[in-house]
Amino acid sequence: MERVLLARVGKKDSRAIDGYIADGGYAAWKRVVGGGLTPEQLTEEVKKSGLRGRGGAGFPTGVKWGFLPKDTKGKPIYLLCNADESEPGTFKDRLLMEEDPHQVIEGVALSAYAIKCQTAYIYIRGEFYDGARILDRALAEAYSKGFLGRNIMGSNVSLDITVHRGAGAYICGEETGLIESLEGKRGQPRIKPPFPAVHGVFGCPTIVNNVETLACVPHIVNRGVEWFSKIGRNEKNTGPKLYCLSGQVNRPGVYEAPMGLQLKELIFGDDFGRGMKGGRKVKAVIPGGASANMLTAAEIEDCPLDFDGVAAKGSMLGSAAIIVMNEDVCIVNAAQNLSKFFSHESCGQCTPCREGTPWLHKVLTRIEEGEGRVEDVDLLVRICNQMANGMTICVFSDAAIAPPLSSVTKFRDEYLHHVEHKRCRVGAKAAMAAV
Repeated sequence: MERVLLARVGKKDSRAIDGYIADGGYAAWKRVVGGGLTPEQLTEEVKKSGLRGRGGAGFPTGVKWGFLPKDTKGKPIYLLCNADESEPGTFKDRLLMEEDPHQVIEGVALSAYAIKCQTAYIYIRGEFYDGARILDRALAEAYSKGFLGRNIMGSNVSLDITVHRGAGAYICGEETGLIESLEGKRGQPRIKPPFPAVHGVFGCPTIVNNVETLACVPHIVNRGVEWFSKIGRNEKNTGPKLYCLSGQVNRPGVYEAPMGLQLKELIFGDDFGRGMKGGRKVKAVIPGGASANMLTAAEIEDCPLDFDGVAAKGSMLGSAAIIVMNEDVCIVNAAQNLSKFFSHESCGQCTPCREGTPWLHKVLTRIEEGEGRVEDVDLLVRICNQMANGMTICVFSDAAIAPPLSSVTKFRDEYLHHVEHKRCRVGAKAAMAAV
C-alpha cells in the first residue's frame, strides 16, 4: 500500500511546518476550524472509520470519545496524547514524533476539536529528550502560523497544546498512571470506575489517546471514511498500521501496512523483514510487545496482525511490537530478561504485582543459572496464576506474567532441560558448556 503515516518520514526538513503545509498538512485543521465539520460530525466520522486505539487495547476511538458526559457541569475537557512509549520492542510513536511532529500535532488538534477540548497535553516518555525538543519546536511553529492559541484563524475555536515530559516510568503508559503523573503525583494507576472520561486529570472529563491513533485522524478527515475503512482485513480492523519489527531478522524497523498483514509476510516479505538472519528458523515470536504471550513457529502460520487475528492465536496485537527469536535463543533466558524489566518497573501499589514480579525473576534466574528444581517449573505457573485475572488495580500484573507463563506452557521441555542438565540447551551458554 502507499505510505500514509510514514509518507513524509525520510523527506528533507520533514519536521518543518512549511514542508508539512506544502504536502497538504493542516488542511484538515483549516477545514474543521472553518466550519466544515462540527465536533459531533467529526466524532461520527471517526466512529464510522472503524479507527481503533493503536496503543494496545484496540478500543474504538470514536466510541471512547462518546463516553464523555453531555453535561460537564462547567468543567473543562482535556485531551492527553499518550506518548509514553515504554513497551519493550516498541518504537513507532517515537518515529512519528521525531520525523513528522506536525502530523501528530494536527491529529491532537482535530481530536481536541471533536471532544470540545481547549487544553491538550502530549505526555512524552522522559527518555525521549530529542522528541520533546522537536515537538516543542513544532508547537512554536504552529502557534506562529496561527494554528494554535485563542480564536484560531479568526474562528471561535481555541486550543493550547503543551508537551509534558515524564520521568521514565513504564507504568505511566497506563492512562490513569499517566494522569496521576501529570498532576504531579507518584505515577500509580487509579481504581476504575470512575473512568477518565468522567473523572480524569484535575478531576475533569479526560480522553487519553495514543500517538499513532491521533495521527490517523487528519487522514480520515482529508480522505474520507470510506477510504480509511477499506484499508485492512475487515470492518473491525481498519486503516493503515505501523508495525515494529525487531529480533533476529535481516531488516528490522518500523513498517506500514494495512491492518491485518500476515505475520509471516512481515518477517519474510521482501518489503519488510526479508527473512531470518543467517537463514535460521523461527523459534518464537512475541507479537505485541513484552506484555504479549509468545507464539511458537507453528502458531505464526495464518496469523493476521490485527486485534482479532492475534487474539485468535491466544496473544494480543498490543503495541504491534513484533519480537522475533530464532532457534538459537534460550527461551528461559528470554523470559528471565523480560521478568527483570517488569520487576523493576512495578509501581508497588498492589501486593500480587509488587511481590509476584520479583519472585518470578528470582525463580527464573535460579533456573537459568543451573540451580533450579523440577518443582520450580510448576512454581512459576502458580505464581502467575496468583497474579492474573483482575487481582490488581491495573493490567501490569497480567502483562508481567505473559512471558513466563506462555513460555512455560509452550516450551516446558526447555525449562526441564535447564533443571535436569543445569544449563541451557541452546544458545551461547550451551555452546560454551559443550567445549
